[in-house]
Amino acid sequence: MIVIGLTGGIGSGKSEVSRKLQELGAEVIDADRVGHEAYLPHTAAWEEVVAAFGQEILQPSGEVDRRKLGSIVFSDPKALARLNAIMHPKMYEMLRGRLDVLRSQATQVAVIEAAILIEANWTPLVDEVWVTEANEDVVVERVGKRNNLPPEEIRRRIRSQMSREERAKHATATITNNKGLEELRRQVEQLWDSRVRGRTR
Repeated sequence: MIVIGLTGGIGSGKSEVSRKLQELGAEVIDADRVGHEAYLPHTAAWEEVVAAFGQEILQPSGEVDRRKLGSIVFSDPKALARLNAIMHPKMYEMLRGRLDVLRSQATQVAVIEAAILIEANWTPLVDEVWVTEANEDVVVERVGKRNNLPPEEIRRRIRSQMSREERAKHATATITNNKGLEELRRQVEQLWDSRVRGRTR
């Protein structure tokens, strides 16, 4: 089984690339969804997060209130580092478990879509790292329309992420998403043909 790690900054087109890869026959694991599962009550990650940050981060249902937790960790680098030290290894094991299941089902191509693939040190799980990128002005316009955010907030989020240059150091392949959907999908098809198709027969 070939495992592709798909990553990239906000508004760079990861989800669209994921959809196209799914159409081409890949099984996609969305790390965000795995993260949501890790926060479910009484999982190992939940126990550790509650022990570290207190009962006040919980909703009445017992689930972690991600907004409350976010307001704590994003204003305090030490708190964020503590949360990441709990969550990243737990999610690594969950992602590895998903891949093991797909291998047992004779899946040929799996994709882990994860914005923090590199930062969380999940790259040992994958054979290739595909990075989506787009010019900052394109991202600001795209995310502004999609999420109704002001430009300065979008630029702040871009600055808080790993830089394009740093991601590029880890990239097996780069997908540039400045020219719209058709061009993006064409690039993904080309990569699939050149890097995946021949290896899955």
